Amino acid sequence: MCEQALTLVHPFLSSNLSLKEVDISESDDLMSRYGIRIPVIKRIDSGAEIGWPFDQQDFLDFLAE
Repeated sequence: MCEQALTLVHPFLSSNLSLKEVDISESDDLMSRYGIRIPVIKRIDSGAEIGWPFDQQDFLDFLAE
C-alpha cells in the first residue's frame, strides 16, 4: 500500500478493521481494473471501494457508508 495512504488510514485500524495488502502486479485483471487508482481500499461487507487519491475525510465517509 502507498505509504502516504497507510499513514492516513493507520489511526483508524482496530480489532474490527484491518487491511490486507494485495500485489496487483502479477494479475492482468487487477492491473486493468485498478491500474492508476492504487492503492484501493475495498470493504468486504459491501464491496464498496475507494481509490487513491483520498483524504482523511473521504476515508471516514467511506467507513460510514
